Amino acid sequence: MSAPFRVVDAGLREGRFNIALDQAMLELHQAGEISDSIRFIHFLPVALVGRHQELSTEVDLQYCREHGIAVGRRITGGGAIYLDPGQLGWELVFGRGTPGGAPLGEVARLICEAAAAGLSRLGIDARFRPRNDIEVGGRKISGTGGFYDGDTLIYQGTVLVDLDPAAMLGALRVPRAKIAKRGLDSAAQRVVTLRELLGSGTPTIEQVQQALLSGFRERLGLEPWTDRLSAAEESRARQLYEAQIGRDEFVAEIGGPPGGGQVQVGVHTSAGGTITSYLRREGAGGRRIGQVLITGDFFVAPPRLVFDLESQLRGTEVEALEATVAAFFAAHAAGALSVTAADFLQSLRAALAAPVATSGA
Repeated sequence: MSAPFRVVDAGLREGRFNIALDQAMLELHQAGEISDSIRFIHFLPVALVGRHQELSTEVDLQYCREHGIAVGRRITGGGAIYLDPGQLGWELVFGRGTPGGAPLGEVARLICEAAAAGLSRLGIDARFRPRNDIEVGGRKISGTGGFYDGDTLIYQGTVLVDLDPAAMLGALRVPRAKIAKRGLDSAAQRVVTLRELLGSGTPTIEQVQQALLSGFRERLGLEPWTDRLSAAEESRARQLYEAQIGRDEFVAEIGGPPGGGQVQVGVHTSAGGTITSYLRREGAGGRRIGQVLITGDFFVAPPRLVFDLESQLRGTEVEALEATVAAFFAAHAAGALSVTAADFLQSLRAALAAPVATSGA
């Protein structure tokens, strides 16, 4: 890249406001009002679902209410995560031309390898594992993800400095289900923290930040310089928070399958994630696709692509499914990090072939 990057640290913030800052920085970079940036992110306890995930499926809302854990929805894809002050978030916002116009998957690899090199300066053997994790000894210490929106890329990651496994398992439903038979100790083995690795030598958050910046400088050629959030960033984030991202309606936007009728469900899992499609047919003999909901822990760029696909499919003849999906992706510029048009088609086909289940109104 070989370019100057401003570095900002917004301090400890509520989860939904941090997401609003993501969107604000993306928009202001697109408008040319801020330069290429690195932001370090600190969270009060929060369970965040990915942009395309069902809220109630992924998060134990009652547990979160009882334990003072906020709930939010990211503007990026991927799976549900639990964050608190024991983890450090980092984010790069920069132009498509900065990495020479490389495809998103290649840019993701370069960024993850740079972050791993930086973390290794702390005395650990951190390594990139496709598609978007950083591991130590096969255990995850950082998850990442991002997308292009126009000519701007937003790419994010977290570093597990410390972690409360009980809070994570209580807040997130999917990890609890997956390890229920093996207990809490087994769940802890899926991830690793700097505290577990380094004990009394655990670095401070500031030292972790400096290590990451060193990796970005060494591997990506970035020249970081310290700045602070601008008034425009704070103002736009507040607007987005109050109008959308901070509202319960946005967080609960994907709350369940289409209601009021006979629903078919199809699941397709690939190396890039799991796509679940809910379909309700309509018309004589159920020959048309009515309501459509596509959820999952995948990454697509831009995220609104999935909502546009759902809209395109409504009213489509079942026999025209393949042609409709092919025409949609041919007409829409997609920079999918983890899944392809074929993956969506397989999930939709599986739904059409599935037995019908009754959905509540």
